[in-house]
Amino acid sequence: MSALLTVPAAADLLRRGGVLAYPTEAVWGLGCDPFDEAAVLRLLALKQRELDKGLILIAANLAQFDGLLDWGALPPERRAEVVASWPGPHTWIVPATSRVPRWITGAHAGVAARVSAHPGVVALCTAFAAPLVSTSANPAGAAAPTTLAGIDPALRAAVDGILAGDTGGRDRPSDIRDARSGARLRA
Repeated sequence: MSALLTVPAAADLLRRGGVLAYPTEAVWGLGCDPFDEAAVLRLLALKQRELDKGLILIAANLAQFDGLLDWGALPPERRAEVVASWPGPHTWIVPATSRVPRWITGAHAGVAARVSAHPGVVALCTAFAAPLVSTSANPAGAAAPTTLAGIDPALRAAVDGILAGDTGGRDRPSDIRDARSGARLRA
């Protein structure tokens, strides 16, 4: 079983290329450094998820997305709606800059992004000083775990560490919307 970590130890693990389980607004997530290709590919293998689907980036604040989100590709009113929804459980597909690696965007031109209000996520991204990958801590096709005990035992044993804490108590994962149109892609 992987060790429970403090925020500083979890941030250090991410810097060393580790894969971490951590609580989010509603479910337990898996995360790693989005710019570490080996870590992302390992996370995808653990999750049994296809690269082409893309991954969510989660951040402590809007500034952590500087240089990653192409705000100029959106009309001002669309950007205003996205920014007004953060921090919170709202994930938006925003046009990505060329700095966002293909192993994050998958087969898409945009990147799924969220500024979280979950205190553990905010503390982790602040300590890491960057956004991180956020995907549910379950094998592809299985239910997303809402408790640490609900994480598949094999997956739990395979991660490098677990950030101590609890989910934010939401009854469902964040909604996902297209920033260009406002259309809801996942309710």
